[in-house]
Parts: sequence; C-alpha cells; structure tokens
Amino acid sequence: MEKSMFGRRFEGKVAIVTASTQGIGFSIAQRLGFEGASVVISSRKQKNVDEAVGKLKAQGIEALGSVCHVSNAQQRKNLIEQTVQKYGKIDVVVLNAAVNPSVNPILQTKESTLDKLWEVNIKTSILLLQDASPHLSKGSSIVFISSISAFQPPPGMAMYGVTKTALLGLTKALASELAPHTRVNCVAPGFVPTHFASYITSSEAKRREMENMTSLKRLGTTQDMAAATAFLASDDASYITGETIVVSGGTPSRL
Repeated sequence: MEKSMFGRRFEGKVAIVTASTQGIGFSIAQRLGFEGASVVISSRKQKNVDEAVGKLKAQGIEALGSVCHVSNAQQRKNLIEQTVQKYGKIDVVVLNAAVNPSVNPILQTKESTLDKLWEVNIKTSILLLQDASPHLSKGSSIVFISSISAFQPPPGMAMYGVTKTALLGLTKALASELAPHTRVNCVAPGFVPTHFASYITSSEAKRREMENMTSLKRLGTTQDMAAATAFLASDDASYITGETIVVSGGTPSRL
C-alpha cells in the first residue's frame, strides 16, 4: 500500500487495533494510519511491537505501541491508559485478537482449550471494551474481526468457528447498547494466507482448493480486510451499525 493512494477519513482520530503487529491486524493499523489516524498497536511481545511501530513510523504514520496479551487484565488497562494519556480519547477500536489452539472435534476438545477459546476470542474483547468505553468519543466506532468460519464452522476449526459466530451476536447486542453515540460492526474475512492461517498455503493443492471455493478464484489479502474495516470504522458508514460484512470473494456465508 502507498500512503498517497488514500484519503484522510481518520484525520485527527485515534484508533486502537489489537493483535496488530503482523497479518490482518497490522494491515488494518497501517490503512487507518495512512488515512490520518494516530494508531495504537499491540501484541504479546515487546520485540514485535517495537518492530511494527518502527515500520509504521517509517511510513509517516503516528503510532504508539503497547505490549498487551489480551488475557492479561493489567496489560489491557495499560493499553487503554497509555492511549488516553497520549491522545486524550479513543475514536476507533478494532478487536482482532484470536487463537485456535485445537484441531479436535468439539466433543473431544479439552475443557482448558474450550476455556482459552472462549476467553481470548470473546471474553477479552468484552473486558477490553469495558475499559475503553468511558473514553470513546461521540461518533466512535468498534469493529470486530470474525471469520467466514462463523457461518459454517469447518472440521478441524469447529470450536474456533463457533466463537467467531458468537462475535456476530455480540456485534448486534453491543450495537444496540452503545447507540446512538458509538457504532458497532463486524468484518468476517474469508481465506487469507497469513501466519495464523498458514494451513492455507501448506500445499499448492490446498491453496487451489481454497481458491476454487471463492467466486473470484483468488484468496483474500490482508489489504482487502483492512479496506473493509476502514470503511466500517469511517464516517462513510455512519448509518451502518450492528452489521457484519463478509469479505470472502463470494464464498458462501449463511447461517
């Protein structure tokens, strides 16, 4: 992406993006920054945070980094406090953190794994928003990052998919609770070959299979997901709340 390609829809705004030092999260932070936002990025490791902040600043983006394992209550609070201390407000929150620690069928999944999936993929987003909500500006926007697997949880990722389904309901519920001053929407990415989803590119045959499941006959890119997220977070979507946009190249997506 080139900075000159975009408008300035987020000029003067402050955006937090969780799990944002690589992959979809980094591209979202980069896109918001290119459009004028001061971006606050986070992940579990200081090294990754520092490297990502360096890349963003080298592209002329105002960026702040914070180490935040979303399951750590103090680190969540630090993320919000550091943002407010430096910028005085929060305009956009993008909730991107997720895990998939198991490939077992649901009824063979250990309780500790179920707890981790629930905690990271759903619960921590609620807790982080509890910390952030007092600082959200009027006209602010929240965007959850769900998944195409929310609509048809696939074998080997079934419980992960179920947690992503829960985000669709959470989007609806919070959109009602936080209206009219804050909009809440959701992006459901299709198949995107990131480190998190490395199984997609584990073989050429697997990649072709995934491509053939789409109408556009290609995999998604992190930039595709960033563009949809930026739209929902921007004033261009000022009359949209409680909705999920599926960004999947036409992959079927119905509950």
